[in-house]
Amino acid sequence: MRIEYDKLIRDRIPEIMDEAGVRYEVTTMDDEAYRASLRTKLAEEAREVLEASSEEELAKELADLLEVVHAVMTAEGLDASTVGAIRRARRESRGGFERRLKLHWTEDMGGHG
Repeated sequence: MRIEYDKLIRDRIPEIMDEAGVRYEVTTMDDEAYRASLRTKLAEEAREVLEASSEEELAKELADLLEVVHAVMTAEGLDASTVGAIRRARRESRGGFERRLKLHWTEDMGGHG
């Protein structure tokens, strides 16, 4: 039975499918399609993190998410040190998430604008 995917896969998946005797079709994307597919994959992996039901599954999905984040940075010409510096600056100016704060509402008091 044929299953349609039309999505970005890891580099060794064709080799794994060959070893399993699975028939498939794979093509190589151009840069624009690849970058777009990476962003789609990023959202897919984030959903899988959200749906993880065990610590082991969560760790696996977070590892996959980080792999895609690194691939996006590489594809977009961003290096980890630059992104890390921006992360640290944003953490310094806006904070992290340790306090577990949840915003319920805001109200514009009309003082700015």
